[in-house]
Amino acid sequence: MENIENIKNPNNELFLAASQAKEKYYGKKVFFRGLIEFSNYCTNDCYYCGIRRSNKEVHRYRLNQEEILSCCAKGFELGFRTFVLQSGEDPYFTDQIMTKIIDDIRNSFPDCAITLSLGEKSYASYQNFFAAGADRYLLRHESANEEHYQKLHPPTMSLKNRKECLYNLKEIGFQVGAGLMVGSPFQTPEHLADDLMFLKELDPHMVGIGPFIPYKDTVFAGEKGGTVEATLLMIALTRILLPKSLIPATTALGTIDPRGREKGLHAGANVVMPNLSPVNVRNDYALYDNKICTGEEAAECRQCIEKRISNAGFIPDFSRGDYYLVLQ
Repeated sequence: MENIENIKNPNNELFLAASQAKEKYYGKKVFFRGLIEFSNYCTNDCYYCGIRRSNKEVHRYRLNQEEILSCCAKGFELGFRTFVLQSGEDPYFTDQIMTKIIDDIRNSFPDCAITLSLGEKSYASYQNFFAAGADRYLLRHESANEEHYQKLHPPTMSLKNRKECLYNLKEIGFQVGAGLMVGSPFQTPEHLADDLMFLKELDPHMVGIGPFIPYKDTVFAGEKGGTVEATLLMIALTRILLPKSLIPATTALGTIDPRGREKGLHAGANVVMPNLSPVNVRNDYALYDNKICTGEEAAECRQCIEKRISNAGFIPDFSRGDYYLVLQ
């Protein structure tokens, strides 16, 4: 079993406190989500993102409704009870199309949770998704500091609108996820403090925290990536600040360190998101370079991560894995 003491980092006491905060509400459970990356078209042009609109080197794809349902069916057979539908901000998937997909998943798999990660939408669109049966929505804020946010995004995007979307989602009734990149260009410790203060104010149900990893075909291709140590620190601080939150040990963390996901779990994370997307499109959903687990079939991916979680001293959990207060 891998103990917290085996992780070479000066913040072991902090990690221990974070683990204790997590275990108070969730024990040693690590919840599995099945990730379906169904479109890499995007109208946005975020400077750090591999599928940004202006990147002409990307091979674009869209899964159709039948393919998305097939991914869910495969995931259900493997034991997953949460599906995460993620895409770029693709205008092809109108409210009408998305609500039909959500409704079909809800009817086909009534005991499963449906999580969406589709970007910034109108209040009415979010209402439509919720009414159709979606339970959760992930929308990483990326930076809670206005000046820093503008350095990462084109002028057409604003932190004000991103925050408004998050509060709208909460008001509608979604379990809401925010999050950030650690070590992104121009980021300072003060910016990370702003992120923590915003997370405390928002009080989201989920927080995605991963390292910035540069992508070759973006503005930031030559920038230095985020570190494991800084990412673990932010995971631990967020866990202590929001002890009931659901925090993934991200694929990005596993990309920059072979034991990154295990270290994330020891620092307070309690969610993993194996990929259920068809293997032939996984390399095309490249938000950053050298993404891991793009060649594994869904069953292989699940078995590998499940074994690693058990070996690290945690309990793989394939239930819906709702937010603590929803479980009560």
